[in-house]
Amino acid sequence: LFGTIVWILVAATRVPLPLLQGWVMFVAVTAWFLSIVFLCVFLFGYANRIAVNWNQTDFLFHGATFVFYFGAFLLQAATTSLHHFPRKFNSTTHEKILADHEYNISIAASV
Repeated sequence: LFGTIVWILVAATRVPLPLLQGWVMFVAVTAWFLSIVFLCVFLFGYANRIAVNWNQTDFLFHGATFVFYFGAFLLQAATTSLHHFPRKFNSTTHEKILADHEYNISIAASV
Protein backbone atom coordinates (compact mmCIF):
# COMPACT_ATOMS: atom_id res chain seq x y z
CA LEU A 1 0.00 0.00 0.00
CA PHE A 2 2.68 2.51 0.97
CA GLY A 3 4.83 1.55 -2.02
CA THR A 4 1.90 2.33 -4.29
CA ILE A 5 1.45 5.71 -2.63
CA VAL A 6 5.16 6.53 -3.10
CA TRP A 7 4.92 5.35 -6.68
CA ILE A 8 1.98 7.70 -7.36
CA LEU A 9 3.50 10.68 -5.54
CA VAL A 10 6.86 10.45 -7.31
CA ALA A 11 5.14 9.92 -10.66
CA ALA A 12 3.03 13.06 -10.04
CA THR A 13 6.04 15.36 -9.82
CA ARG A 14 8.27 16.78 -12.49
CA VAL A 15 11.57 14.91 -12.44
CA PRO A 16 14.45 17.38 -12.03
CA LEU A 17 17.03 14.67 -11.33
CA PRO A 18 16.09 11.55 -13.35
CA LEU A 19 18.84 9.35 -11.94
CA LEU A 20 17.84 9.90 -8.31
CA GLN A 21 14.10 9.68 -8.77
CA GLY A 22 14.49 6.83 -11.23
CA TRP A 23 15.97 4.74 -8.44
CA VAL A 24 13.10 5.74 -6.13
CA MET A 25 10.59 4.60 -8.76
CA PHE A 26 12.51 1.37 -9.36
CA VAL A 27 12.46 0.53 -5.65
CA ALA A 28 8.76 1.40 -5.25
CA VAL A 29 7.65 -0.59 -8.31
CA THR A 30 9.91 -3.58 -7.64
CA ALA A 31 8.96 -3.82 -3.95
CA TRP A 32 5.28 -3.50 -4.88
CA PHE A 33 5.55 -6.26 -7.48
CA LEU A 34 7.50 -8.61 -5.20
CA SER A 35 5.04 -7.99 -2.36
CA ILE A 36 2.16 -8.99 -4.65
CA VAL A 37 4.06 -12.14 -5.71
CA PHE A 38 4.84 -12.94 -2.06
CA LEU A 39 1.16 -12.48 -1.16
CA CYS A 40 0.00 -14.69 -4.04
CA VAL A 41 2.38 -17.48 -2.99
CA PHE A 42 0.61 -17.63 0.36
CA LEU A 43 -2.93 -17.02 -0.89
CA PHE A 44 -2.80 -19.80 -3.49
CA GLY A 45 -1.11 -22.31 -1.18
CA TYR A 46 2.24 -22.54 -2.98
CA ALA A 47 4.00 -22.02 0.34
CA ASN A 48 3.06 -25.57 1.34
CA ARG A 49 4.49 -27.01 -1.88
CA ILE A 50 7.81 -25.15 -1.88
CA ALA A 51 10.33 -26.42 0.66
CA VAL A 52 11.72 -23.10 1.88
CA ASN A 53 12.14 -21.68 5.36
CA TRP A 54 9.43 -19.02 4.98
CA ASN A 55 10.32 -17.25 8.22
CA GLN A 56 13.85 -16.66 6.97
CA THR A 57 12.61 -15.73 3.49
CA ASP A 58 10.17 -13.21 4.98
CA PHE A 59 12.90 -11.74 7.19
CA LEU A 60 15.34 -11.40 4.26
CA PHE A 61 12.68 -9.92 1.98
CA HIS A 62 11.63 -7.27 4.48
CA GLY A 63 15.24 -6.56 5.47
CA ALA A 64 16.25 -6.00 1.85
CA THR A 65 13.12 -3.92 1.23
CA PHE A 66 13.99 -1.76 4.26
CA VAL A 67 17.52 -1.14 2.98
CA PHE A 68 16.31 -0.25 -0.52
CA TYR A 69 13.48 1.96 0.75
CA PHE A 70 15.84 3.75 3.13
CA GLY A 71 18.20 4.47 0.24
CA ALA A 72 15.24 5.65 -1.85
CA PHE A 73 14.15 7.88 1.04
CA LEU A 74 17.59 9.49 1.18
CA LEU A 75 17.59 10.15 -2.57
CA GLN A 76 14.03 11.53 -2.53
CA ALA A 77 14.86 13.73 0.46
CA ALA A 78 18.00 14.97 -1.32
CA THR A 79 15.92 15.88 -4.37
CA THR A 80 13.38 17.64 -2.13
CA SER A 81 16.11 19.64 -0.39
CA LEU A 82 17.09 21.22 -3.72
CA HIS A 83 13.76 23.09 -3.81
CA HIS A 84 15.23 26.54 -3.19
CA PHE A 85 18.10 26.30 -5.65
CA PRO A 86 17.45 28.07 -8.97
CA ARG A 87 17.70 26.28 -12.28
CA LYS A 88 19.40 28.43 -14.90
CA PHE A 89 18.18 28.07 -18.45
CA ASN A 90 20.08 31.12 -19.65
CA SER A 91 21.48 34.29 -18.12
CA THR A 92 18.06 35.96 -17.75
CA THR A 93 15.70 33.13 -16.80
CA HIS A 94 15.70 31.54 -13.35
CA GLU A 95 13.24 28.93 -12.20
CA LYS A 96 13.07 26.81 -9.07
CA ILE A 97 13.96 23.15 -9.51
CA LEU A 98 10.65 22.16 -7.88
CA ALA A 99 7.52 24.33 -7.88
CA ASP A 100 5.76 24.78 -4.53
CA HIS A 101 3.10 22.16 -5.29
CA GLU A 102 5.74 19.66 -6.47
CA TYR A 103 7.78 20.44 -3.36
CA ASN A 104 4.82 19.45 -1.16
CA ILE A 105 4.28 16.21 -3.13
CA SER A 106 7.99 15.43 -2.89
CA ILE A 107 7.87 15.89 0.88
CA ALA A 108 4.94 13.48 1.09
CA ALA A 109 6.83 10.95 -1.07
CA SER A 110 9.88 11.29 1.19
CA VAL A 111 7.84 10.63 4.32
